[in-house]
Amino acid sequence: MLVEDNAGWHSSKKVEITAGITIKFLPPYSPELQPAERLWQLVDEPLVNQNFETIDEIEEILIKRCNVLNNMKKEVKDLTNYHWLNNS
Repeated sequence: MLVEDNAGWHSSKKVEITAGITIKFLPPYSPELQPAERLWQLVDEPLVNQNFETIDEIEEILIKRCNVLNNMKKEVKDLTNYHWLNNS
């Protein structure tokens, strides 16, 4: 089974589904079912309202940001730690 959100490119008629794969779509407005969605506000912070000449510039900024996020364990946990997750 493959779980996807309802992004337009996931529901395109051009997508070919391989035999043996069942696709289940998340209900709309359900970030609690995909905790990583809540991390975008932390990840894209240094990219907002910026102009980049190359993909390498974006990559360099994202690498630095990932290093910062690695030290923000409490903030990440607070955003993604739903009561129903197994915290082991």
